[in-house]
Amino acid sequence: MGDVDGTGKAIRLTDSNENQVPLSWHPSGRFLVFSATLGATSTDLMILPMDGDAARGWTPGTPTVFLSTPASEFVPMFSPDGRWIAYASNEAGGAFEVYVRPFPGPGGTWRISTQGGIYPRWSAAAHELLFVNQTQNTVMVAPYAVAGDSFRADTPHVWSPTRLTNLGANVPYDLHPDGKRLVVAAARDQASVAQDKVVFVFNFADYLRKIAPGTK
Repeated sequence: MGDVDGTGKAIRLTDSNENQVPLSWHPSGRFLVFSATLGATSTDLMILPMDGDAARGWTPGTPTVFLSTPASEFVPMFSPDGRWIAYASNEAGGAFEVYVRPFPGPGGTWRISTQGGIYPRWSAAAHELLFVNQTQNTVMVAPYAVAGDSFRADTPHVWSPTRLTNLGANVPYDLHPDGKRLVVAAARDQASVAQDKVVFVFNFADYLRKIAPGTK
């Protein structure tokens, strides 16, 4: 971890031989949720507590297990209010699905996706949880409501019909803070002409005088 402006020294947050992938900060800045791969197949969710503040600096604590099962759980994301963590798991067998659990727990588990899901993203502007349908490679959205300690999500529907490019372990989209726009790595439309050429124009001023004589 380091300052976003590049100043200061980088701080090592964990010391482990595991494959660890940091994913999401709690809104308070005091917890980091990350995935840790144990062995070749099992991936669990871990919480790293942080002590301090921006003025005094931050000191990492000892990571604790948030979720560890025989299945693989990864790509966790804190909700905007910090009460929930959405993540993907293959605990149902077969395809990955998106689930939600309360933080710090304990509590129930709610399955959000119905036909495969990965890469959850919370809207900061509305009670909506987005994810990628792996079969169609499209962004889905599930409106949700919270009542006490209970989480209820509606049936997901397509947020955008734009097909995404499969970027492997990299997330192919993100949601704007206004909750109304996406930035995506869109799949190339196979029916369209490929725009795969770059044109360089040298002596551009001479070219302008040639096509528009009399201009300055």
